[in-house]
Amino acid sequence: MINMLNKVVVVTGASGGIGRATAIAFGGAGAHVALLARGEQGLAGAAKEVEAAGGRALTISVDTSKFDDLEAAAARVEDELGPIDIWVNVAFTSVFAPLAEIKPDEFKRVTEVSYLGYVYGTMIALKLMKPRRRGTIVQVGSALAYRGIPLQSAYCGAKHAIQGFNEALRCELLHEKSPIRNTMVQMPAVNTPQFSWVLSRLPRKAQPVPPIYQPEVAARGVLYAAAHPRRREYWVGASTAGTLIINAVAPGVLDRYLGRTGFSSQQTSQPKDPDQPINLWEPADQDRDFGTHGVFDKRSAKWSLQLWASQHHGLLYAVAGTVATAAATVAAMGRGKRP
Repeated sequence: MINMLNKVVVVTGASGGIGRATAIAFGGAGAHVALLARGEQGLAGAAKEVEAAGGRALTISVDTSKFDDLEAAAARVEDELGPIDIWVNVAFTSVFAPLAEIKPDEFKRVTEVSYLGYVYGTMIALKLMKPRRRGTIVQVGSALAYRGIPLQSAYCGAKHAIQGFNEALRCELLHEKSPIRNTMVQMPAVNTPQFSWVLSRLPRKAQPVPPIYQPEVAARGVLYAAAHPRRREYWVGASTAGTLIINAVAPGVLDRYLGRTGFSSQQTSQPKDPDQPINLWEPADQDRDFGTHGVFDKRSAKWSLQLWASQHHGLLYAVAGTVATAAATVAAMGRGKRP
């Protein structure tokens, strides 16, 4: 059980999906959680769930791509909740389309929110944390931080950028021997509401590439990373681990595979809803709260063996050592009984 009692935590993108599930997880661990996002309906619903879980919630409507507004939001957090202990960057937006069908201002907007929003949040968190010489920054990433896929060039570019940015920052903090920690959590496909509000130029409804995990799985990974930030990176889901390993040894194979399957695997068999809201420029939850989950509950896993294993290395090593010792003992006894 992770204890975050009275820790002050900022979560961006907290109105839905991974950000909302993460805020609730911190609330369940006893934290004071500042929920930052644009949509007020989603923020209000998320705040109720954070408080129902046992935490204290503060909602602030802010566009994370605007540095001054985000800095003002952080100042309000410190005024109302206290010094920020943990900052979690989650907020993003995307466009589902081939690159040739994405407009320059749309690509720029995705980059400003999904990459620069992380940079700005990190800058602000560091400015506050450095004088106190304590704090943790968690970047919520994706397997797509290493492995680009078709139809998501803007999002993949942002995630790759975050990966390089976070590594550079980590080196700087190590050089300074800073007690401030930063880590990154690479996510699999997750059942979030984004597929009901993303700007899409696909003929059919967008979907996450299976296997799909529930946002609570992702949130458990973020909560653990925040409590154990010395590790440079965490992977959530067997699909993330498998993708990153294969991409490291045979990226060309994945290029060809995704060229064949990447278009169909990101679309359902149903035609796209022409009235689907779009959150690229404005929040999609102005009229209703979309909640934490997307529409793929029946196809989404609630647990990840890989995540559990990655968080219990010591136990697994101990078990492996015990098994190896027992096997060696049995073998030795067998040899001793031979005439």
